[in-house]
Amino acid sequence: MRNIHVSMISDTVRELCINANKVLPSDLTDRIESCAQCETSALGRSIFGDMKANIEAAKELDIPVCQDTGMAVVFLEIGQDVHIEGGLLEDAVNDGVHRGYTEGLLRCSVVGDPLRRVNTGDNTPAVIHTRLVAGDRIKITVAPKGFGSENMSRLKMFTPAFGREDIIAFIAETAKIAGGNPCPPMVLGVGIGSDFEGCALLAKKALCRPLDTPQPDEFYRAMEADALAAVNATGVGPQGFGGSVTALAVNIETAPTHIAGLPVAVNVGCHVTRHASAEL
Repeated sequence: MRNIHVSMISDTVRELCINANKVLPSDLTDRIESCAQCETSALGRSIFGDMKANIEAAKELDIPVCQDTGMAVVFLEIGQDVHIEGGLLEDAVNDGVHRGYTEGLLRCSVVGDPLRRVNTGDNTPAVIHTRLVAGDRIKITVAPKGFGSENMSRLKMFTPAFGREDIIAFIAETAKIAGGNPCPPMVLGVGIGSDFEGCALLAKKALCRPLDTPQPDEFYRAMEADALAAVNATGVGPQGFGGSVTALAVNIETAPTHIAGLPVAVNVGCHVTRHASAEL
């Protein structure tokens, strides 16, 4: 059994909140660079240039890469041989978010009630997803989620009569309906299987898979490529002004489901789909 004090968790979440909002993963910046070369529209190429300049400016000035620093989504993979001491896990995570957003001077966008809409002032509470795994380590991933893209996400309860091509059409339709709202080129996380809430969680996790890490299942790897081609064929283009690059990637994650169901969720991410991880 390995003891981990809640202060370590809080400190790590604080740093991840700040880092995720200021520094994009290299796999994402590399994909932006390569897609900029592929864009056929002159306006689209110009917009890519602005995006790259913005990313560099954020790095040089030590400021967030986007003014919407998002709702803090925190994934915890906790080894079953870990004993957390000194307080409650959720309190530690929320303390880290509180300090990360206030001390990091990040925009606080969370309201405490969905209808009365009073800002909590520190971007808490976080959305926390916890999973027990083997070992004596804790992996923490913070994925700040802006709502220009989140609001364009969709979920559909298909029946098993539908199949691969129907899901690809749904993914492309989602991108076309979204248009310029999620600041394309988008990253699309797709969850297929599980149940109503499970497919949405799969889609969110899919957004955190590095773009240079291929889907391990060859069937879904090919489906990702075909879905990306279908999305880019919509012509939405960078920032919705038309072009050949509407999405940087389509990431698919799957899970077993019921014999009578085929739930599919598409979680839309913007061109700065952010996430940062650390292991304790």
